[in-house]
Amino acid sequence: MKKSSVSARVTLAVLSAALLLPLAAMAQNVTFVNGKPVPKSRVDALLVQATRQGQPKTPELEKQARDEVVLREMFMQEAEKRGLAASADYKQQMEFARQTILIRELFSDFQKKNPVTAAEVSAEYDKLKAQASGTEYRARHILVEKEDDAKSLLAQIKGGAKFEDVAKKNSKDPGSAENGGDLDFANPGSYVPEFSQALVKLKKGEMTDTPVKSQFGYHIIKLEDTREAKFPELAEVKGQIEQRLTQQKLAKFRDDIRAKAKTDYKFEN
Repeated sequence: MKKSSVSARVTLAVLSAALLLPLAAMAQNVTFVNGKPVPKSRVDALLVQATRQGQPKTPELEKQARDEVVLREMFMQEAEKRGLAASADYKQQMEFARQTILIRELFSDFQKKNPVTAAEVSAEYDKLKAQASGTEYRARHILVEKEDDAKSLLAQIKGGAKFEDVAKKNSKDPGSAENGGDLDFANPGSYVPEFSQALVKLKKGEMTDTPVKSQFGYHIIKLEDTREAKFPELAEVKGQIEQRLTQQKLAKFRDDIRAKAKTDYKFEN
């Protein structure tokens, strides 16, 4: 083989490599800004954040991400050029940002390693269902500020006026007045004690003979109906229970860290 032929091949190889280098660099970078590369990994990270928040990964979103990282590089270079990275305010904000991100990662890591199990969800469901068992009462009421007004309205109803009409016209409870005082089915424990005690003594269709005083004013109460408490199926509330248990676990994790830390600082709460 001729020496000139070998030399030519080496030259071609070097040229080919030189031509491929920019292509390889561009594969790893979006572009260069003032000679500094903008890594494609920044775009990928931004897209991960966006999709985690529920945005679909579309060509338009990818373009927005590329635009964003290039603009950020331009602005970053200008800020550094002006010496802002050396300012005390910038350093303080960076420290707060570092703490925030690290704390977020702490709780995220704990949540990943301590997921809510199906058994925990089932046990919590059974507990909530047991607490919700019993009788629910469907009541109507009329709320007024003065006892004399309540007595007057009672007399009107006993005289033949419809409870619903009197409630719409006179009740001060904005949540039920428009519906004729209807409170729908509820556990009596969800009401203030005075109201609950008077309600459970009534039979269907009965009304309190005298006004019932509570912290809100004076009530006239009528019992419309009763039923055994209904509780939704597990599938309907599974997501809510998982969220509730996750929050409880995170709260305990936070409190455990706080309890074992050595400090003489006293929290007010």
